[in-house]
Amino acid sequence: MAAQKNSRERRELVLLCFFLGSLWETGSGQIRYSVPEETDKGYVVGNISKDLGLKSPGLAEYGVRIVSRGNTQLFALNPSQGSLVTVGRIDREELCAQSARCVVQINILVEDRGKLFGVEIEITDINDNAPKFQAENLEVKINEIAAPGAHYPLPEAIDLDVGANSLQGYQLSPSHHFSLDVQTGDAGTLNPELVLERALDREREAAHHLVLTAFDGGDPRRSSTVRIRVTVMDTNDNAPVFAQPVYRVKVPENVLPGSRLLTVKATDPDEGINGKVTYKFRKINEKQSSLFQLNENTGEIATAKSLDYEECTFYEMEIQAEDVGPLLGRTKVLISVEDVNDNRPEVMVTSLFSPILESSLPGTIIAFLNVHDRDSGKNGQVVCSTADDLPFRLEKSIDNYYRLVTWEYLDRERVSMYNISVMASDLGTPPLSTEIHIALHVSDTNDNPPAFLHTTYSAYIPENNPRGASIFSVTAHDPDSEANARITYSLAEDTLLGAPLSSYISINSDTGVIYALQSFDYEQTRDLKLQVTARDSGDPPLSSNVSLSVFVLDQNDNAPKILYPAFPTDGSTGVELAPRSAEPGYLVTKVVAVDRDSGQNAWLSYRLLKASEPGLFAVGVHTGEVRTERALQDRDALKQSLVVAVQDHGQPPLSATVTLTVAVADSIPDVLADLGSLEPSHDSDASDLTLYLVVAVAVVSCVFLAFVIVLLALRLRRWHKSRLFQAEGGELAGVPASHFMGINGVQAFLQTYSHEVSLTADSGKSHVIFPQPNYADTLISQESCEKNDPLLTFIDFHECKDEATGGQVSSGLGYYF
Repeated sequence: MAAQKNSRERRELVLLCFFLGSLWETGSGQIRYSVPEETDKGYVVGNISKDLGLKSPGLAEYGVRIVSRGNTQLFALNPSQGSLVTVGRIDREELCAQSARCVVQINILVEDRGKLFGVEIEITDINDNAPKFQAENLEVKINEIAAPGAHYPLPEAIDLDVGANSLQGYQLSPSHHFSLDVQTGDAGTLNPELVLERALDREREAAHHLVLTAFDGGDPRRSSTVRIRVTVMDTNDNAPVFAQPVYRVKVPENVLPGSRLLTVKATDPDEGINGKVTYKFRKINEKQSSLFQLNENTGEIATAKSLDYEECTFYEMEIQAEDVGPLLGRTKVLISVEDVNDNRPEVMVTSLFSPILESSLPGTIIAFLNVHDRDSGKNGQVVCSTADDLPFRLEKSIDNYYRLVTWEYLDRERVSMYNISVMASDLGTPPLSTEIHIALHVSDTNDNPPAFLHTTYSAYIPENNPRGASIFSVTAHDPDSEANARITYSLAEDTLLGAPLSSYISINSDTGVIYALQSFDYEQTRDLKLQVTARDSGDPPLSSNVSLSVFVLDQNDNAPKILYPAFPTDGSTGVELAPRSAEPGYLVTKVVAVDRDSGQNAWLSYRLLKASEPGLFAVGVHTGEVRTERALQDRDALKQSLVVAVQDHGQPPLSATVTLTVAVADSIPDVLADLGSLEPSHDSDASDLTLYLVVAVAVVSCVFLAFVIVLLALRLRRWHKSRLFQAEGGELAGVPASHFMGINGVQAFLQTYSHEVSLTADSGKSHVIFPQPNYADTLISQESCEKNDPLLTFIDFHECKDEATGGQVSSGLGYYF
């Protein structure tokens, strides 16, 4: 039971707090102060910081300010002390006239909380005004036959103060003939009347002088006087009488000046001059006397100026009718001013929170508006609205305040500035409206990453480019603004040929221009894959990536490299053999060359640059094959020297040359015999030289024969092993015995080879560098395989094939002695 009771009490407490909070939100809790009028500037009205519930007296940090309307501000805030003070001296009578209670209402906005508070300040009266008569001197005419007890109205004094400080009574100076009687009117006004106590005798005393004093009840008491001259007149026994004791009239505020409002009428039963009546304003204040005019002869009341309902809605005055004698009549005139819809609504922006972040939540307050219409009734009721196509709406706050809030998310990239139109219309007939425009700027948040136009890019750069050359430029766009749209570019970390990519490529972080830090070689690097990152400067930063493929374009920077014939490195002399019986078209040898470039830069053509016997040999333009052009004759030299040039098709073209030595003989012994005679002999002892040559040839032949026998044995052994490997699924690694040939009973070793070579260019000359040879199967032309050469008694090749590809390597047949 106790637990249920506690739970019920907590729920009641929560509901109470919610109810009090809602009252505070709507501004139902008024803050009230009072201040006496005529205080000096800076008078402290109250501790507004404490009454608003602020933790510290500093008002600036909470954004506290007065947002009340009006041209003249009576109060101000002291930000440091947190108090409400007066701006200057306050005159209650000027502010509220003779209203019993003078209250000034202001509104205070606390921007930090987004709340408005109503403050009610009562201006209390002090006795700063004395009762005042309209004139300092007054003449009263009384007929000498007037009976004692007759009453004669006297002018009333006006005191602008209220309450005890207002007019409290009158006092008449001592007199034997007159006394003072004060009547209290319906509205509590005091009307002094002169009472005749004793009969008058004009012949004895034609005039009496009195002093009427009016006093208030203030402390100290204030008073004023009027001198009254009583003139004793001859007999006029009938006073003017008005047709109505009270005249009432309603007039619209837009009546034109000079318009007739009404006519008062008084009659006097006397005849002659004693019956003539004139009209005067008896009781009217200074403001009213300038607005209305009275025809003293006809009693017609007309407007002298335009009336304004917003300044005054009701006028009260007294009209006095008097004849030529001392008799008077009076009536009261009540004029009610009716409101017309002549004032447009006024809209004032009291607070504007601009710019606003585009990430602001719906319901964010943008501005506080104060709407006011000086008219009354329906003419003063105002309805506010905004355009329906904007993401904003108006919400009613306290009094005549509205707040402009967002109702959906904003997007600065779509709309960066709104021109919000607020229409305020009253309910009058016809309605009047006012439209204001609020410029709201939307500030940017970093909600868009940089974007490239394409997902991938391709760029091309020729090889041998200069360092620092521009390769490509990437550009990303960010629809954000300022720092959120400031883009920096970078390359993703990667490696190329074992080195960091940053040592080859760089990018300008501001412009996105990509530069080459090194000169590229097409033969080493043909393409690069890069990833470019574009990152903005927002907080947090956003980024996006794009792929860039850089292709290196080939240039003709490599001269052709001749692979065959290659100069031997063992000191022997390499020659090509051409039998004397060779027919025209006989394939003597083949020049094999490659070019490391690609495309047309690697297309090679061959030509015979120089020959010891012109017209004997020809070189295939595309194949590099050296063939006989005609049949060999006995007169042809045994040793022919050919210079073959190989040239590519680059721009400019590069070339290389090779010198071939062709031995013309039917057999190897003929070659050996003829080699000694190739050099011309200039020695006188020719017979000794011949002997030495014969001995040398014999020794060389014996050594060669022994070498062939040993090599044949080794080849047979390796061939036997290779057969065993083939049985086990291995590859043939040995050299078959068919690589030996017999020429007239002499065994010669046929060496097949393939070389890996590299070419360098120095001062326009081509140099060939031969690394360690790599022996492989012999590649010769198919045509030479099909011919029956009488010099070859036994040749067994694994393959007779002519391969021609880009960068092909074709091995020729060489004889070494």
